Amino acid sequence: MPITQVSVAVENHPGNLNKICDILEKEGINIKAIMASSVLAPVQVHMIVSDPTKSQNVLTTEGFTVSTREVIAVSTPDHPGGLNAILRPLNEAGVNVETLYPFINLHSDEAIVIVEVDKIEEAKEVLKKHWVKTHSIEIYGS
Repeated sequence: MPITQVSVAVENHPGNLNKICDILEKEGINIKAIMASSVLAPVQVHMIVSDPTKSQNVLTTEGFTVSTREVIAVSTPDHPGGLNAILRPLNEAGVNVETLYPFINLHSDEAIVIVEVDKIEEAKEVLKKHWVKTHSIEIYGS
């Protein structure tokens, strides 16, 4: 089952990120991973949330421009160079990493990162071939 990233376009003004968080809190939706960058206008806030479909619906109802995209949640060793366990195989396969950000919860000695790529199916196959542990919808509840 795929992991769905919810992306929200928002103007870079005080309180806008807080408004998104307030809306999700009121709906009982937990943010599991989040990344925002003010480089783009409007700002793109990327999130992994406990209920992607409900999040998209409530944020759209509140007037936000919301999109979703399949991403990959992968475990990486939590030590110097550990991230290269996923980056090298993707690079060698010509898969471009478009966005990468941490998942809030650590599992034992592994970090979980969210990876948005340009070729999702190819990336999944490459990571599987290199024995990289990927996660499914179980991360929504962890």
